[in-house]
Amino acid sequence: MHIGIAEDDPDQAALISLWLEGAGHTVRAFGTAAAYIEALKKERFELLLIDWMLPDGTGADLLQWARSNLGWELPVLVVTSRDDEKTVVAALQAGADDYVVKPPKPLELLARVAALGRRVRSGALPVLRLGAFEIDIQRQRLVLDGEPMVLTQKEFDLSAYLFQNPGKLLSRDHLLNKIWGINADVDTRTVDTHISRLRKKLGLDGSKGWKLVPVYGVGYRFERTDAQG
Repeated sequence: MHIGIAEDDPDQAALISLWLEGAGHTVRAFGTAAAYIEALKKERFELLLIDWMLPDGTGADLLQWARSNLGWELPVLVVTSRDDEKTVVAALQAGADDYVVKPPKPLELLARVAALGRRVRSGALPVLRLGAFEIDIQRQRLVLDGEPMVLTQKEFDLSAYLFQNPGKLLSRDHLLNKIWGINADVDTRTVDTHISRLRKKLGLDGSKGWKLVPVYGVGYRFERTDAQG
């Protein structure tokens, strides 16, 4: 897996990186919450490993940002120097999937990372049923009013992502990175073009119960409407 580490102690970050790389993972480490968030905006990680206390923020701050902007599918492991129940509960309630107490033991850390990886890989991809829409992510199939829709791969990827993130403000850059990847040779106009196509193909003007709302200067918000109940 490609793992992003937030750890302000350079020796600790280097040691954890060494353990993870030795287990076949790739890693990037960041010493501040600000640097970590900037990286998360541009780079796709398969697991986040976050120190609970950073010089410019807390693990809770990073978790809130990650869950709001990257969703809940991405596994997050918190590393904390405090093993009291209050801290552990706070980390889990903030959105952590698991935690490790400092100083981390290499075998335990690697086992927890592997367990989170298995959980993600083995989890059955959901079939989303939302009003007139049914989105089968496993079979790459979208049905509207009982009829399968003909979509390009990127149109399906974009529509599936929108239905998994209703109500969230999604910037053009965020959608570009999520659907096309950070190294794609396209610009944000590609997002607008695909949004326009989906609006027409899927009736995302509110008539089918969902609406793509443009947010000036930022991007889009995918919202439920009163139509279709």
